Amino acid sequence: MTNSQETLEGPLAPRQTRLQEFWRLFRQNRLAILGLVFFVLFFITALTGLILTSGHDPLFDPALIRLQEKLLPPFSRPNPNTLSPDEFPTLGLYLLGTENLGRDGFARMLQGAWVSLTVGFVAVGISLLVGIFMGGIAGHFGQNHIRVGDILLACLLLAGGLFIVIGYVYPGFIIIAIALVCAIGRLTSRINPTSIWSAIVNRAAISVDTLIMRIVDIMLCFPSFFLILTVVALLPASIYNIMIVIGLTSWMGATRFVRAEFLSLREQDFVTAARALGVRNFRIIFRHMMPNAIAPVLVSATIGIATAILTEAGLSFLGFGVPPPHATWGNILSDGKRFIFDAPWLTFVPGIAILIVVLSFNLFGEGLRDALNPKLRER
Repeated sequence: MTNSQETLEGPLAPRQTRLQEFWRLFRQNRLAILGLVFFVLFFITALTGLILTSGHDPLFDPALIRLQEKLLPPFSRPNPNTLSPDEFPTLGLYLLGTENLGRDGFARMLQGAWVSLTVGFVAVGISLLVGIFMGGIAGHFGQNHIRVGDILLACLLLAGGLFIVIGYVYPGFIIIAIALVCAIGRLTSRINPTSIWSAIVNRAAISVDTLIMRIVDIMLCFPSFFLILTVVALLPASIYNIMIVIGLTSWMGATRFVRAEFLSLREQDFVTAARALGVRNFRIIFRHMMPNAIAPVLVSATIGIATAILTEAGLSFLGFGVPPPHATWGNILSDGKRFIFDAPWLTFVPGIAILIVVLSFNLFGEGLRDALNPKLRER
């Protein structure tokens, strides 16, 4: 066999795994690489800040007040004549200056980095769980219809639970009892399917896909930030409430992405073959369809982290965010706006930090989108 025959019969190019192909496309985008670098630096900084600013005797204490050292510019050195030994900054200087109570700006920025990272990842995690679940149901079971009896039963259970939560226990239990009677009536309607009651409760009302997508449309009609602001104003100030509220008001994009992918995948041959082999719907969704539909969701999640960080900063700036004594970039920015002419670094430092982090997440997300869908790179 000649060398030319070996060349023709052999592979024209070495085979690459999906990860290798993804990295080859991703590293061609220099802005995306820059965004990834800043993302990694931000992640390391946030973890470092958690370690250095937490505990009973932290290395960097963001809550230590030094009124005699207030509003010092960056790289200022402390006055040894007015400070006790335990009040000296760890680095021997105020790297990012001090604020109006004399607290170290660098220590507060470190603590705020971890808060921003936590809010961003947890809020996006909640939105992804809700979005993937709702989008998967809409895409896979969308053609199924919800019966009138199901809607009636759900409304009664929801009303009963709401009455119990707000304190009206006895009316709540009465409504739940009525719901149980309706559930029993629904079961008996199957025994006598020709009755009028059976015709009413078993009547198809609305498809699953229509119901879920109308809920998405209703959620998108509300301005997200004002909806979050309203809910947060009614709830106690807490970092957990902030994360939950942001997550539960930002799942609509993930739902649309997953639904669109499922609508195209459920007619594919491998799904039809799995269904013909008797594979259960749960396994079809999470084993065969979800891995193929997750790519656009990852891009949405990356950009969603930046949005969640911006939302938390905006809430903290308005005074509805994470309560003191925790420092966040938003409340640092809010505290500094009163001294924008006397101490502009109190505004510029957290503002520039938010700008860089959000920009890095957006660049990283754009790079992910181009690498996971190379057709977009030709535009």
